[in-house]
Amino acid sequence: MTMTTHRITRRTALKGLGTLVALPWLESLAVAAPLRSPAPPPKRLAFFYVPNGIHMADWTPKQGEGPLGELPSILQPLAPFKEYVNVITGLALDKARPNGDGPGDHARAMAAFLTGRQPRKTHGADIRAGISADQHVALAIGDQTRFPSLELGIERGAQAGNCDSGYSCAYSSNLSWRSESTPNAKEVDPKLVFERLFGGNDPKELAEARARRELYNKSILDFVHEDVRRLNQVLGHRDKQKLDEYLSSVREIEQRIERIRQANSAPPPQPNMPKPSGIPADLQEHIRLMMDLLVLAFQADLTRVATFPLANDGSNRPYKLIGVAEGHHDLSHHGGDPNKHAKIRKINTFHIQQLAYMLEKMKNIREGDGCLLDNLMLVYGSGISDGNRHNHDDLPILLIGKGGGTIRGGRHLVFPKRADTPLMNLYLALFERMGVPTKSFGDSTGVLPI
Repeated sequence: MTMTTHRITRRTALKGLGTLVALPWLESLAVAAPLRSPAPPPKRLAFFYVPNGIHMADWTPKQGEGPLGELPSILQPLAPFKEYVNVITGLALDKARPNGDGPGDHARAMAAFLTGRQPRKTHGADIRAGISADQHVALAIGDQTRFPSLELGIERGAQAGNCDSGYSCAYSSNLSWRSESTPNAKEVDPKLVFERLFGGNDPKELAEARARRELYNKSILDFVHEDVRRLNQVLGHRDKQKLDEYLSSVREIEQRIERIRQANSAPPPQPNMPKPSGIPADLQEHIRLMMDLLVLAFQADLTRVATFPLANDGSNRPYKLIGVAEGHHDLSHHGGDPNKHAKIRKINTFHIQQLAYMLEKMKNIREGDGCLLDNLMLVYGSGISDGNRHNHDDLPILLIGKGGGTIRGGRHLVFPKRADTPLMNLYLALFERMGVPTKSFGDSTGVLPI
């Protein structure tokens, strides 16, 4: 690619053999045409999901509705970002309730969280839920970015079989649904996500570049060195610094993934044991790598819509790294046991700590007069409130980010439980801010006033 000053645009990318590195938001590239004001940074929308409910006593702010005071213990890691955080209390997910279908709350909770639709009770091929909120937006604006949406995760999930009281594993394994019968499988391998984000469009070139990098210990950035040099000739000092920080982040993540690949390439301790993929053995490193990749995807405007379940609903993963040897799902059926409460609280807090890690990254990425967090709308929560009761009212929901200046943070928003306000009402409010106004979605009854 030949770069000249008048040809550099917001869609300029650094190209090389099997490599396509999109650029972050740079002021030099933000002017769409001469004499126009700089284009504002884009808004991004993300949905994070945690399974098995929350220990609500240590989640819900004690001071009631209004400005956020001292955060409850589970949310304490978010204290540095309080101006971006809204805790929303009182929303409900009616379509996760049985409504005549009997047991299966975990499958229904995850399937309905972004769809607001009652999933069909089946473990056969005739699965049916509804298009999810992320895909509703992606269909409208996805053509503006290289990837209409990004589906990330930590746990793999089966797409068939009986996983929850007669419900298909597809329901408890997928958060994103392209259509009512087609879930979007999430990617859990950081290496594959990295290759997808920064690999070129030619499969042959991509394979050749990958082989060359592994053989000669090269970086993808080695293949775009000339484009970087040319671009730096026309950027201002501030943008040069921003580009350098961005490329350093790409390289740092690439090196972490390569170290994991090398560690996973060692012979297994037992001859018949399958070799692991590029997934870190350390859960925290796995989560943070995936979060870092999401941050890069948003920063480079590769996508504006993403989903990220931190585990499948009903997951019984132990959290030994924080001293919890029992399975998460087993602990969620606590029966009022204070010892189990304490362990659930540790798991809930661990998840929030990882979220805080990502928010710190986003806060440090400058965009115009603000940061990436100023242009984000992130919903974090679960389709189950208390794991022991399996109730789907009074859900644990956070709304994080300022939505390009359209959302005021630092509040506890309380909606009466008796009103059974649908979670989908929140999504209608976010659709409007993403430029996709919608009259109804799922079981919505109106736009949530946020």
